[in-house]
Amino acid sequence: MSDARILIYSHDTFGLGHLRRCRAIAHALVEQDKELSVLIMSGSPIIGSFDFRARVDFVRVPGVIKLRSGDYTSLNLHIDIEQTLQIRSSIIHHTAEIFDPDLLIVDKEPLGLRGEVENTLMMLKERGVPLILGLRDVMDDPDLLAPEWERKNVLPALRDLYDDIWVYGLPQICDPLEGVDLPKSVRKRMTFTGYLRRTLPHSPLSPTPLQKISGPYILATTGGGGDGEGIIDWVLRAYEYDKNMPLPALLVLGPFMHSDRQVEFIHRAARLKKVEAITFDAQMETLMERAAGVVAMGGYNTFCEILSFDKRALIVPRTQPRMEQYIRAAQAEELGLCRVLVEDETKDPKVMSTALRHLPQQQLPSQVVVPGLLDGQTNVVRLVSKWLARGRRPQLSLARRHARR
Repeated sequence: MSDARILIYSHDTFGLGHLRRCRAIAHALVEQDKELSVLIMSGSPIIGSFDFRARVDFVRVPGVIKLRSGDYTSLNLHIDIEQTLQIRSSIIHHTAEIFDPDLLIVDKEPLGLRGEVENTLMMLKERGVPLILGLRDVMDDPDLLAPEWERKNVLPALRDLYDDIWVYGLPQICDPLEGVDLPKSVRKRMTFTGYLRRTLPHSPLSPTPLQKISGPYILATTGGGGDGEGIIDWVLRAYEYDKNMPLPALLVLGPFMHSDRQVEFIHRAARLKKVEAITFDAQMETLMERAAGVVAMGGYNTFCEILSFDKRALIVPRTQPRMEQYIRAAQAEELGLCRVLVEDETKDPKVMSTALRHLPQQQLPSQVVVPGLLDGQTNVVRLVSKWLARGRRPQLSLARRHARR
């Protein structure tokens, strides 16, 4: 469709997962259709650190962060959270109203953060804009997701607003809505696309200069790093315990790791001949491609990169506050795609050292045949083309529709 516009909403309270997934989708779409424009709405405080291809741009709404209590607070502004949410909702609504997209893709949260996107959904629904909910392969333990969505009153939006639900994964790994009581009409709208294949950047920046490492290395990555202290500490303990590790380690701490812990880990790494630590690299694909093996928590994007670059991986998933990473890792290990090591309170350095020594002998993910495993971009492009070709179909307002029943 000539000059089509796609709007992608990502609530992005913390971490890099949602942003990087939306960016990968946007890049795949504009590469396929040279007339297409994609606008990403995000709350990520570091979205400006990433490069975007031509015809992809972003609007950043004020950031918020989720506290351990489960409550939200403003990330940078010293104002009430309700005021922050009102500002975010207003920016989202007015951007959608003026940008006037031909398709909306909402990432993960059906109504947005605290319902901030609901009014925008209703406005675009009346305009006949197809509304798509995009979900990662695993959401959470079904026993936790079902009551969460019931509390957020998500079902009416799934039933009345969304035209399609795309799961960026495969049912062999997980059905993210398993255990959620959904009408058959909603279930029929679900499409499993496969995982989103990652590639090296089209215009790579200068690689991060490394002082100690020149050859193959083990890459230890935390994603955003906000909850990645445990895995970095455990890898460092292994190298402190075993000075004769065959491969050096590159630690990527993540931009959201607490600064005190970053300083501590960088100092510990500096004392080790075979360990180097950096805070952040916006082109993780390049570091991943050069690695001999990967140690990671197993978030969605890192998992996609491990598969895409065919890397042997040791996954150390978190189990709090969500079981998402553990569920994904356990299923992937069962298929033979990776090995899982569950963190405990002791973080025995010998256990990690042994696992790291065995890592280069693991089979590659490509040695496991899983049909459609990395077909995500291809199928998303196909689905977008289908909806754009269908065109808009303006509808009665929801209030008028209910009044006629």
